[in-house]
Amino acid sequence: MDKAKRKAIIAGNWKMNKTPKEATALLNEITPLVKDADCEVIACVPYVDLAAAIEATAGTNVKIGAENCHWAASGAFTGEISTGMLKEIGVEYVVLGHSERRQYFGETDETVNKRTKAALAAGLKPIVCVGELLWERECDITEEVIARQIKLDLWDVSEDELKNVVIAYEPVWAIGTGKTATADQAEEVCAFIRAQLAKLYNQDAADAVTIQYGGSMNDGNADELLSKTNVDGGLIGGASLVAEKFAAIVKAASK
Repeated sequence: MDKAKRKAIIAGNWKMNKTPKEATALLNEITPLVKDADCEVIACVPYVDLAAAIEATAGTNVKIGAENCHWAASGAFTGEISTGMLKEIGVEYVVLGHSERRQYFGETDETVNKRTKAALAAGLKPIVCVGELLWERECDITEEVIARQIKLDLWDVSEDELKNVVIAYEPVWAIGTGKTATADQAEEVCAFIRAQLAKLYNQDAADAVTIQYGGSMNDGNADELLSKTNVDGGLIGGASLVAEKFAAIVKAASK
């Protein structure tokens, strides 16, 4: 992390877990444990939990994010949620392009780009996920995959809008598998992402972007991962559902 240049952010991605009542209980556990955090703390929760989560975190330093949004303001998109709906209830962040959305629900770089631009236009802060498959890493095309995703996902996003974008590097082979990229592997790709941003924008703009690592970051490996210059936080899956583990990761990011 380089807190002199950019914000450190720890975001929990709850995925399809917790009812509203359970969400309130978990956040009531988390908030006192992270109240002195020297980093941004976010809980990205299922749609049905958003209202309860916003109420539970009112007056605290924990921000609430959604796990996806649609690009249209309204219309015949059954089952989708617009940016305006999220913004009105107090959501600040939204996860976009998560590998599970790409794998199971047909998300593409084009739709991630459309959602990203819609989120920015509504005043939301997108956490844009990029990452390679195991096969792509084994074929030694990680950089080609990441470069393509960065270019397409951020197409037509201005330098000023980039200030509100968070990038999450999540090697797909490390999502929910218990496998974790080594700290050096995470640093290598996060540094590559920053170099791509510098090419697309400029070095100052790139240096200001928070780049998280997502991929089985937990209370046991967070210190080492977050010690790397270009790893500015984490997008946390399973560990975000256990208050003590999530708080330990926040503590590591607060150093």
